[in-house]
Amino acid sequence: MPVQDQIGDGLGILGRPENFLPVLGSVDILLCGLESHGFLRNAMDRTLLTDEQWAVILPFLLSHPHVHVGKPHACRAFLEAVLWVLRSGGQWRLLPAARGAWNNVFKRFARWQGRSVWAELQAHVAREPDLQHLLIDSTVVRAHPCAAGAEQSSAEAEALGRSRGGFGTKIHAVTDALGNPLTFILTGGQASDIGQAERLIGEFPANAVIADKGYDSDAFVTVVEERGMQAVIPSRSNRLNPRVYDRHLYKERHLVECFFNKIKHYRRISSRFEKTAHHFMAFLHFVAFLIWTR
Repeated sequence: MPVQDQIGDGLGILGRPENFLPVLGSVDILLCGLESHGFLRNAMDRTLLTDEQWAVILPFLLSHPHVHVGKPHACRAFLEAVLWVLRSGGQWRLLPAARGAWNNVFKRFARWQGRSVWAELQAHVAREPDLQHLLIDSTVVRAHPCAAGAEQSSAEAEALGRSRGGFGTKIHAVTDALGNPLTFILTGGQASDIGQAERLIGEFPANAVIADKGYDSDAFVTVVEERGMQAVIPSRSNRLNPRVYDRHLYKERHLVECFFNKIKHYRRISSRFEKTAHHFMAFLHFVAFLIWTR
């Protein structure tokens, strides 16, 4: 049934808007009532978890030693409130009343980050990656002015820095052969790609590492080959002896670019509003979970 018809049926149950809006005094209450009857589930699906995603999250949370789930429906409402902030990019204080009290949602979000719940949630769904090859790259995210000024900290400590693109954060990422995220590293926007390359590939037992010319370094290629992996990295234009690489396999690099495109559909990622790097990283872990389970 079309969403418009569903909403129309909902109004038929709850009454005409002009009859009850003056009494309720808030459009949020109308939307909450419609959602409780399931009429807006499809219309709002970008800020709601699917039943399949919730079926993955709930057992993980119930088994986590540092998470008190309480009532499952309330816990799901909390996650969907965080998803609303993540997707819309809205301020915590502007969280709709139907989503819960913003300060309670934020405190729980921050508490989960302090207990590594968000990182472990990503790891929970990334237990069987396709390690045929690794894809590494980075992208710069512009920082909003409100991201500056973390108390008792510095821009460098919070992964903020100025580059040609302005003041922002650089997200270094490694994905598996299907473009699913494995690891993130945050640095200031001015940091080089090659400086984080060895940390990115970690100890993953892949067959090859695919990267662009920004990772063309004799030292890095040596590290890759010593770990038994093929370096699929084109040479810089000023290299005297260009390296031979697998051009066919290099075409797979578009998957990491597609990954960055996916995460930037979430406005809390496409622009950085968080003062602290660990809160921004928490959103990245949540987005990674959503990509793994979509």
